[in-house]
Amino acid sequence: MTSYSSEQLMQMEHTYGAHNYHPLEVVISKAEGIWVEDPEGKRYIDMLSAYSAVNQGHRHPAIIKALKDQADVLTLTSRAFFNDKWPVFAKKLCQVTGKEMILPMNTGAEAVETAIKTIRKWGYQVKGVEQDKAEIIVFEENFHGRTTTIVSFSTDPIARDFYGPYTPGFKIVPYNDLEAVKRAVNKNTVGILVEPIQGEAGVNVPDEGYMKGLREIADENNILLAADEIQTGFCRTGKLFCYMHDGIVPDIIIMGKALGGGVFPVSAIAADKDILGVFEPGSHGSTFGGNPLGCAVAIASIDVLLDENLAERSAELGAYFMDRLKEMNSNIIELIRGKGLFIGVVLKKSAGKARQYTTKLKEKGLLCKETHDWIIRFAPPLVIKKEEIDYAMERIREVLG
Repeated sequence: MTSYSSEQLMQMEHTYGAHNYHPLEVVISKAEGIWVEDPEGKRYIDMLSAYSAVNQGHRHPAIIKALKDQADVLTLTSRAFFNDKWPVFAKKLCQVTGKEMILPMNTGAEAVETAIKTIRKWGYQVKGVEQDKAEIIVFEENFHGRTTTIVSFSTDPIARDFYGPYTPGFKIVPYNDLEAVKRAVNKNTVGILVEPIQGEAGVNVPDEGYMKGLREIADENNILLAADEIQTGFCRTGKLFCYMHDGIVPDIIIMGKALGGGVFPVSAIAADKDILGVFEPGSHGSTFGGNPLGCAVAIASIDVLLDENLAERSAELGAYFMDRLKEMNSNIIELIRGKGLFIGVVLKKSAGKARQYTTKLKEKGLLCKETHDWIIRFAPPLVIKKEEIDYAMERIREVLG
């Protein structure tokens, strides 16, 4: 098989691939744990974790074993038949979330679309809202995916522009403003769709008690609260799910990314029977949703998170990492915010765009990604060790200190 250099591969992608991404100039050809390697053999620490899809670390042995073992016996049946892995996965995820039912899909965006359909159908069939009048409250600077319905309520021009006509039925209000949510509620409001921390907005952490306030508004008005935990879930923020920091339980939990352990796209929503019971055969589905290969991987992925206490590790090491970042007292950093190993470093506008700094960090062996031009995210796999954070900090200090 022909081997290509990093330069050749980047040029090949530029020639043959649509330009819908602007990757950092590095090619990854190998990975294990927190470390990745390019075709030339240079090693880097992964500080993005594929946007939190690799919480368990790259190619975790238990997850890879589950993938290989299942691939040897059965990969796909579609949901036209029962298979022997989906029921086991559904039971495990119910136990983990404390919900009564699971609806499986593949990607995060599909899970969000599933939640939207669930909320609307519940609104019509259970709450009794007039047909085609249902409204869902969403938030400025949200990121829930890139389907045509989801970009209809995005406030990011790059994600939204030139994809109209847009799907109606969404009311956009400012994030972290409970009064704005109260004002937006009316007789047609059926749901609130929220990220407990806005990831793409630059690890935008709301005030303490924000999710609790949303829970109270939902309860008072017979509205479903749906938490998008695709990036924040599965131990990333120092708890199994981010909403747990506020001591509440959403009606719908939306999951993806780390559920597939970094090796397979697996997503799902969890809710009780009085909500997910609105679906009947044929009303929603996916050929690959609940496939045996994905389910086997997801079962192993959940086991790794729980068995290795990755929520506790994330809380402890996240606090340590954030303290070390703050100790730099850098004159180009405006703000450091986050929870667990989900950290955003907001640069002063006078420092220039974040891309120049992520490029310099890459040259020193750290891979992270800028967001919104002036914010850098640090979100390494949760298996990172304290001494590896120290190693990373030496390089971060050279670039940002």
